[in-house]
Amino acid sequence: MSDTVRWGVLATGGIAATFTADVQGLPDAEVVAVASRTEASARAFADRHGIARAYGSWAELVADDAVDVVYVATPHSAHHAAASLALKAGKHVLCEKAFTLNSREAKELVALARERGLFLMEAMWTYLNPVVRRLTELVRDGAIGEIRTVQADFGFAGDFAPGHRLRDPALGGGALLDLGVYPVSFAHLLLGEPDRIQADALLSPEGVDLNTGMLLGWDSGATALLSCSIVGHHPTAATVIGTEGRIDLPRDFFHPDHFVLRRAGAEPETITSGPGPQGLSGMQYEAVEVARAVRAGEPESPLVPLEGSLAVMRTLDAVRDRIGVRYPADA
Repeated sequence: MSDTVRWGVLATGGIAATFTADVQGLPDAEVVAVASRTEASARAFADRHGIARAYGSWAELVADDAVDVVYVATPHSAHHAAASLALKAGKHVLCEKAFTLNSREAKELVALARERGLFLMEAMWTYLNPVVRRLTELVRDGAIGEIRTVQADFGFAGDFAPGHRLRDPALGGGALLDLGVYPVSFAHLLLGEPDRIQADALLSPEGVDLNTGMLLGWDSGATALLSCSIVGHHPTAATVIGTEGRIDLPRDFFHPDHFVLRRAGAEPETITSGPGPQGLSGMQYEAVEVARAVRAGEPESPLVPLEGSLAVMRTLDAVRDRIGVRYPADA
């Protein structure tokens, strides 16, 4: 690989635009191609972002010899197909979250990447956020004692018509995979895979979850109280409660710019981290980690390990089982 990592962006939605802008702000990365299901959509995206090549099919993008890594930014219902196509073409892959629709699809992707000797990572930007990384360091160093409870939520109220992708089981609709993946992943980051899972939800007439609550339990005695919604405005906050203090992420816990450490007998301490280069959203940390690992010849990132992504998918599967949500892809 050259000193500059050359990216191909697969899909042209809002998250693809944000990622592209962040990558273009890095000194050693370049977005060289974009693909959509139509050439017109790809060309419009390329023109907006100054990208040289635009393709009207995914196959053309993964066949481009100038592309080192493919960023999969499709809806999660297409993650398995898109990432598989890229891996089979010999490309390293960064795939948006939720990683896939279910754990079976996730296992297939991981097995394919390992078989081909290619890098694969879920685009869980929360794990790479400098503030979250500092939080996990403090927790693991015992700053708040033993974790007893993790609380996290992510929700907003939207007027989604029955035909919207968030209401379509075939597209992995519902709150859980779009939003709930964040609180679930946050709990996994701190406590690992849970030993017990309970959940309840309000379902739409189409059979997807509109509002979901989860209670996860660990043999250590720790619990996680998590929720997600597309019918209610949540604070999108998180709290980590330990035997000797707590940590509050008062807003946007999935990409925070600060948290408050509250230890018994001490004044609250606000811990911040700079946002990075001006104008970047935080997705640049994903691109930096992918580039580091690929250059080092590592098949996966120790910060977003594939076994962790598989564990999160198992938990999401279990939650869907508890609340009665099934997708056609589960068959």
